[in-house]
Amino acid sequence: MNDGGAMDIGAVLAQLPHRYPMLLVDRVLECVPGRSIRALKNVTANEPYFPGHFPHKPVMPGVMILEALAQAAGILAFRTAGVVPNEQSRFYFVGIDRARFRRPVEPGDQMLLEATLERTIRGIWTFATVATVAGTEVAAARMMVAPEVKP
Repeated sequence: MNDGGAMDIGAVLAQLPHRYPMLLVDRVLECVPGRSIRALKNVTANEPYFPGHFPHKPVMPGVMILEALAQAAGILAFRTAGVVPNEQSRFYFVGIDRARFRRPVEPGDQMLLEATLERTIRGIWTFATVATVAGTEVAAARMMVAPEVKP
């Protein structure tokens, strides 16, 4: 990863526990552990939610956009912590604040997912996230993730 932390789909699969149909990060363009990540989600007409989410004018559900942003933040958390997901190390999405949706995301769009690590307090990692399509913001939120705590 000496090319700015770029990751192809194989590296993404090694860094996230998610699999189809819940894997929503296709590529990482740049990842600076402890700081930020820029990743891509290619939105295709074959996504499993489109047949039922406004079938005559397919729109990506907002919750799926947020999940894509959370997965990008998760990759950044794993890379920052220097761990890979397994039975002993997982990060869970634990909170969201100030979620805003600016415009619909449709099949054929390519979403740029950006997350910046804002702080880590008492095991909670807080990220500022934003999703854009063709340079236009489509969604933004402040997200919190936390590592799994085993009793």
